Amino acid sequence: MKRIMLMVAYNILLVPVMWCKLCYYASHVDKYTEEQRYKLLRFIDRRAIKGGRIHIDVHGEENIPEENGFMFFPNHQGLFDVLAIIQACPKPFSVVMKKEIQSIPFLKQVFACMKAYAIDRDDVKQSMQVIINVTKEVKAGRNYLIFAEGTRTKHPNQVQEFKGGSFKSAVKAKCPIVPVALIDSYKSFDTKSIEKVTVQVHFLKPMLYEEYKDMKTVEIAEEVKKRIEKVIEKNEKK
Repeated sequence: MKRIMLMVAYNILLVPVMWCKLCYYASHVDKYTEEQRYKLLRFIDRRAIKGGRIHIDVHGEENIPEENGFMFFPNHQGLFDVLAIIQACPKPFSVVMKKEIQSIPFLKQVFACMKAYAIDRDDVKQSMQVIINVTKEVKAGRNYLIFAEGTRTKHPNQVQEFKGGSFKSAVKAKCPIVPVALIDSYKSFDTKSIEKVTVQVHFLKPMLYEEYKDMKTVEIAEEVKKRIEKVIEKNEKK
């Protein structure tokens, strides 16, 4: 909360204008292209990050596929994760989020601009429909992000079990799977400190369909988790 207040204070003159613009875009998403909406989000995100004394340290940007229609699978540390990846990734993407966070102010508008899906893990029929919708959109050239852990970890820079079901859309779409390792993202919003913080975002080499087509989703999940853990272990500052 302290860091969010710092972000607002730093951008106090811009906040009213940007908030109104964000809300308008969120309420009229079809009036703007995905690129226009993403450009707005990156601008607001960049200003907030600067005001919040956060540095995004990006690695492996060359691993982001040139052709659209891929999916990011990062580890999940907190509410700042998506904002970190938005700043690190020049290509527009959308998100599959849990329904519990779709009503959080600001994030609600951000996800609306991204045309994100909220998934109800207690509703199997609704969850399956989200998988079907994401599969169709990825095949059509949209990019998506899913947190395969399902919830943020309570242990900083440790990765929980990746759920195989999270990879169903990727398998059905036969798209590149891009593991993303986040380091120290939790320090942005999930601690009370306002000290300068560096968040590392590592885009790993994509897993192409030919590499995982004979694997079960649980096997894909475990492999992606291992690759992310390896990067975190190598780059985490003790």
